[in-house]
Amino acid sequence: MSALTSSSPAAPAALSALDALESEGIHVIREVAAEFERPVLLFSGGKDSVVVLHLARKAFWPVPVPFPVMHVDTGHNFPEVLEYRDAAVERYGVRLVVASVQDSIDAGRVRERPDGTRNPLQTTTLLDAITEHRFDAVFGGARRDEEKARAKERVLSLRDEFGQWDPRRQRPELWNLYNGRHAPGEHVRAFPLSNWTELDIWQYLAREGVELPSIYFAHEREVFERDGMLIADTPVSRPRADEQVTRRTVRYRTVGDMSCTGAVSSDADTYAAVIAEVAASRLTERGATRADDRLSEAAMEDRKREGYF
Repeated sequence: MSALTSSSPAAPAALSALDALESEGIHVIREVAAEFERPVLLFSGGKDSVVVLHLARKAFWPVPVPFPVMHVDTGHNFPEVLEYRDAAVERYGVRLVVASVQDSIDAGRVRERPDGTRNPLQTTTLLDAITEHRFDAVFGGARRDEEKARAKERVLSLRDEFGQWDPRRQRPELWNLYNGRHAPGEHVRAFPLSNWTELDIWQYLAREGVELPSIYFAHEREVFERDGMLIADTPVSRPRADEQVTRRTVRYRTVGDMSCTGAVSSDADTYAAVIAEVAASRLTERGATRADDRLSEAAMEDRKREGYF
């Protein structure tokens, strides 16, 4: 009888690119949950953190996600995103920890910036919350394609007792083996989406039918142009004398502090339309719409060394 008969076991089907990324992300989440005592998942309601939470739910189904989610709240968040955040944690039955930048300001831990932007102030608030709750592993939604400082990052990133990142202390990650060893007081940042792209994120969200905050899709908003970006006219982001407010059809590629997150002109109001738009883009979402990353050539690198992201 031939070795290849109808009774022979079928060859395993090859994973699609999205299936492979999903499998890798779930593997990272399970490894961290097994190796660390007090993990936490950073959850802002942004698309990347939504995917990480979705992967975590899949990783532990049918039981609930066994660790809390944490939002570092600048106090300048888009209302639509906060509403989504609260609805999501209630829907999925996860515990939400809110670390408030405003509380850090009131306590004298940080000072308001002259430009009103609070994103750079998140570092102290995040590190204080990690210390207070004794978190030893922090899941983030960073991707290597977003920005050159993030491209240097490992899947598991060791942070010292001050929360700082030192590239010389990062470990090699061969054959999907991750080293989570750390001394008391140190912690690890874990990035399950390291190898994803913005297009992967959108294709996966569409495939899985995951809901997102409405501002990711085309809508009308009062905006003004500054440094090539469309900034929303809000109580924390007001136009200057030479900046004219107009009503435009826009959407957001990323969400953050209202004072430094720009929108893009867009009519993309469905997943299919957004995917087509992202596929044609030649600029990452952070490069296109985040003013805090334009503060200097090494803005993200500096913030990462201090303990952000």
